[in-house]
Amino acid sequence: MHQDISECDEAKWDAKEDMIGVNVRWKPEILKDLAPGAQPPFLVYGSEVKTDTNKIEEFLEETLSPPKYPKLAAKNPESNAAGVDVFSKFSAYIKNSNPAMNDNLEKGLLKALKKLDDYLNTPLPDEIDENSAEDDAVSHRNFLDGNDLTLADCNLLPKLHIVKVVCLKYRGFEIPSTLTAVWRYLNAAYEREEFSSTCPDNKEIELAYASVARALR
Repeated sequence: MHQDISECDEAKWDAKEDMIGVNVRWKPEILKDLAPGAQPPFLVYGSEVKTDTNKIEEFLEETLSPPKYPKLAAKNPESNAAGVDVFSKFSAYIKNSNPAMNDNLEKGLLKALKKLDDYLNTPLPDEIDENSAEDDAVSHRNFLDGNDLTLADCNLLPKLHIVKVVCLKYRGFEIPSTLTAVWRYLNAAYEREEFSSTCPDNKEIELAYASVARALR
């Protein structure tokens, strides 16, 4: 058993864990005792505390490994970079208060989401059967690197969920239904207990971004 203490935009899964959400503006004593000065997320395993996100991922990959646990690393390196610019485009869009810039920033976010949609629709190498007469032009996989969750999904899905919730609340913007692969991806995640049980309530996300989202004026 380990504890994973994280902010609202981080989630880890694929192992039995205690998920503890914290408000980093009013840190509880447990944070001061376990990792003085550190910002979530951090991981406690036995007496060892890890505060670096990359080190946490390396630890999970090395410790929670096959055959007892599924492999967490993506097989295709491209999966690790898929959707990498979605959150930065979202941040620029939601923090903007200038109405004249809103349309262009929204287009930037849409472009990033479309790029992610294209990746999810593009067959991975192991999905292509050169001997099959069937059309392999479009992938129907659930996640970035196949039908199983990987660390690439652990990084992107919580952020993508925040984008969906915050944009609707503070901009009235919905991820277009035409981005069918993005919606397939999100819906597949919501059906996984590992994601749904560690995903903050929408109201919590909205509250966390109440002081971040800028009104257009």
